[in-house]
Amino acid sequence: MFFHIVLERNMQLHPRFFGRNLRDNLVSKLMKDVEGTCSGRHGFVVAVTGIENIGKGLIRDGTGFVTFPVKYQCVVFRPFKGEILEAVVTMVNKMGFFAEAGPVQIFVSNHLIPDDMEFQSGDMPNYTTSDGSVKIQKDSEVRLKIIGTRVDATEIFCIGTIKDDFLGVINDPTTI
Repeated sequence: MFFHIVLERNMQLHPRFFGRNLRDNLVSKLMKDVEGTCSGRHGFVVAVTGIENIGKGLIRDGTGFVTFPVKYQCVVFRPFKGEILEAVVTMVNKMGFFAEAGPVQIFVSNHLIPDDMEFQSGDMPNYTTSDGSVKIQKDSEVRLKIIGTRVDATEIFCIGTIKDDFLGVINDPTTI
């Protein structure tokens, strides 16, 4: 799920960036440092949408660097248990498959895949129904439900299922 929140960060800036474009340099450094990162508490930072406040800088002794407290608005992505997501399959093996929904990697165990689907090994491993009408393989798009999350300091891992109503393959790359 996406959230629009306010976060704070202390930004260190080298003296060569001082001058007329100080604010612009600070904002571009903030975007470069923050966008695409993950904190376990808030989730993945997708984009910085605005700057609320830049505090007074504090000069670091001996280095000349200045530390600015910056309060900024950003969009974050944090998956929750029970959430339905659309993801792209990245790897298939006999244990299940891995899929990615944006920055989050989701594992779907073979116990959480419908019973009528069986693993087929070969040059393109996949899960196929007995009649061959549905196939899950690399680059397939699937709709899945998150049944568990594990949060580390810098990463979020998820376990998903497609063993429920209206879940499963939504786009098969072989039918294009």
